[in-house]
Amino acid sequence: MRNFKSFNVIPRLSFVLSLTLITGFTLTSNAQEVITIEQAIEKTLNNNLQVKQAQFSESLAEVDLSQSKLALVPTLNGNISSGISFGRSQDQNTFEIINQKLLTTSGSLSSGVPVFEGWARLNQIRQNKILLDAGKANTEKVKNDLILQVITSYLQILYNKDFLRAANQQLAVAKQQLDREQQLLDVGNKTLADLSQAKSQLATAELSVTDADNALTISYLTLAQLMDVPSATKYEVQAPLLDSFKTPSVKYNPDQIFGDAMNLFPDIKLAALRTAAAKKGVDVAKGSLYPKLSFSAGLGSSYSYIFGYDNALFPQRSFADQVNERFNQSIGLNLSIPLFNGLQARAGVKRARINLLQTQTDEQLAKNNLNKVIYQAVADLRAAESRFRSTTNTYIAQKDAFEVIEQRYAVGLVNSLDYSTAQTNMNKAEIDMIQAKYDLLFRSKVIDYYLGKQIVF
Repeated sequence: MRNFKSFNVIPRLSFVLSLTLITGFTLTSNAQEVITIEQAIEKTLNNNLQVKQAQFSESLAEVDLSQSKLALVPTLNGNISSGISFGRSQDQNTFEIINQKLLTTSGSLSSGVPVFEGWARLNQIRQNKILLDAGKANTEKVKNDLILQVITSYLQILYNKDFLRAANQQLAVAKQQLDREQQLLDVGNKTLADLSQAKSQLATAELSVTDADNALTISYLTLAQLMDVPSATKYEVQAPLLDSFKTPSVKYNPDQIFGDAMNLFPDIKLAALRTAAAKKGVDVAKGSLYPKLSFSAGLGSSYSYIFGYDNALFPQRSFADQVNERFNQSIGLNLSIPLFNGLQARAGVKRARINLLQTQTDEQLAKNNLNKVIYQAVADLRAAESRFRSTTNTYIAQKDAFEVIEQRYAVGLVNSLDYSTAQTNMNKAEIDMIQAKYDLLFRSKVIDYYLGKQIVF
């Protein structure tokens, strides 16, 4: 998935705390950090180890490219060796065989440059350039995958907050119901079976609260792990202001979205670059089938000293004289023709071609997967829009019903339990509507994500 930075679409997600009546979100402590979705994304991109791993791989690819370029530069190596020999050896001045301790020191400077290697080194440079681009595309993909995960986890926290609020409201109603059944039993208007049923409903409500609380804890933990902060970190999230919510358009053509995404989506770009690199890999491997021609040049000299030498006819020469007299130069051309080496070169070409077929298959799979997820995203958006309309109508109906119950309760025509139940139903319908808004909002941003648009809440 693409890096929003590469398209200048860094999410600038402006969030404010919603009213408690609308979202039911309150800070558990004034000391807790309140994190916006923009801050959550920033923390994730700065801290997540997956991003660091991708960046390290990108750096290694850059080093490989630099090294392949330097492989065209002539080599230059110096060598100095020194040793003492005992017993029979050759005098380097008279070339006579002597039987004395001899100190020999030599030095050389050599250089070599490849003239022709089947264009393997040039193709290696081209391949490494493509691999560097692929490394950059992979870093973008990792970042954008994480961005989408952060948005999903962030909204999951908001969902779970609503679930917990609804569960607590249902628990309060169940407690009231149990109290009422107990009072009616005390005056003989209810049976033990009725009381047992109320207790069962209370236990179910308590379990729902426990499940909702656990789900909320896990969603906080998931986001903390994405941001790579300590799991014990206590923080709150800001909810979007939904008062200015506008229903997004659902009139999308999935084929058109797919066509646009093919030119923008980093998964496709990464797969195409890997295929291109594999093609160059075949050319690199073919280079080993050609003869290799290289040029070499060298300089060298030596010095020797015989311990205990007393031949007056041939006195030992000085260091400078010996180095000057033995100074030598060399140039040469080396031609290496591959005849038979266990068919290693041909096997290398076959492996490169198989790797190319594999990357081509991976590229096609990436395209197929993109097509599937885009069709699914469009279907999810339409379903979310339908659910939002339904929950909105349900909320309006429950709100109207509650207003009637509220008026009757004010004049004593409805008891407190019926009033609390009507209020709970209205609140639950409101929560469902808010959740539908979040879901519709998220689904529309997913479409923007595939189209490379700026994501703004």
